[in-house]
Amino acid sequence: MYYFEHEAQPEAFQSVFHSLWWAVATLTTVGYGDVYPITAGGRIFTALVLFVGLGIVAIPAGMVATALSRARTIEDDAQKPE
Repeated sequence: MYYFEHEAQPEAFQSVFHSLWWAVATLTTVGYGDVYPITAGGRIFTALVLFVGLGIVAIPAGMVATALSRARTIEDDAQKPE
């Protein structure tokens, strides 16, 4: 992010570490809202990172939910009297 945004926003993205902190705050919360990408490269890079982050969370969460649902169904079927 630093390489995309430093020229346009030198006070917000002062170093690679400032950019890393922005990324951590953005990916783990909804961000602060005061710093956001304004260049086309920064916006595209942010979108790609957010989709990857969402995929890392959403796909395993869906798999776990499906497995728990199947386990619950098997458990319920085993407890029904015949």
